[in-house]
Amino acid sequence: MANIMNSLYNMRLLDDLARQETLIHKLHPLIKLLTTVSFLTVVVSFGRYEIDGLLPYFLYPVMVFTLAELPLKPILLRILLVSPFIIGIGILNPFFDHQIYMLGGKEISRGWITFLSILIKSGLTVTAALLLIATTGMDRLAGALRMLKIPRIFVLQLLLTYRYISVLMEEVARTLRAYSLRAPEQKGVHRSAWGSLAGQLILRTFDRAQRIYEAMCLRGFAGEYHTGDSKEIRIWDLAYLAGWVFFFAVARIYNIPMLIGSVITGVIR
Repeated sequence: MANIMNSLYNMRLLDDLARQETLIHKLHPLIKLLTTVSFLTVVVSFGRYEIDGLLPYFLYPVMVFTLAELPLKPILLRILLVSPFIIGIGILNPFFDHQIYMLGGKEISRGWITFLSILIKSGLTVTAALLLIATTGMDRLAGALRMLKIPRIFVLQLLLTYRYISVLMEEVARTLRAYSLRAPEQKGVHRSAWGSLAGQLILRTFDRAQRIYEAMCLRGFAGEYHTGDSKEIRIWDLAYLAGWVFFFAVARIYNIPMLIGSVITGVIR
């Protein structure tokens, strides 16, 4: 029960973080969405052996974390949740790519370079997506998607799916609480009750969804979700987008770590 309630709290934490009033939170949602999309596009465009070129892009999440005053631990925990899938995808590369790569005078398999590249890319992209939600919120993000002319049905499905996950978990918590009150000495749910509890959960979820939909219709819902956020794009918003896009482009065209290394070695000599 405690684990489910903690999961429900953790799901709502991103929405709570999005209500802050920091410099990043005050940016227009469309600007933050376009900046994140630009970041993701550039990061995934790197080749599988270009690890050093990815290093400058750590500046973006670090700056957003700092300016948005976000807690580091909750974001990192969410990144760790998807890390097993990332590792599962990339762990086979060292077994198939046996070409030798010289790193610091030592021989290393290119498969390990590819594996490390996958980890870095995945970490950067997942972090950027979480930061977008934590500084914007799903409601404003949905409004930004509609401004980009994304079909209404896709935006609505995305938003309602995100909302109904918490509804489902609330029903799970209530069902398990009722079961524990009727069997206080039993640890967990006995396997003989799994089927009936699953059926009750489905029926309760359908009933809850119907009541939510009826409440939405009574409030004027007609297939379009209105976020109520209509603030205009300011000069500062455009400057934020232009600055980051310029940095992403420069870091993609030029290998900044290699340039810095050349300058340092030149000075030492």
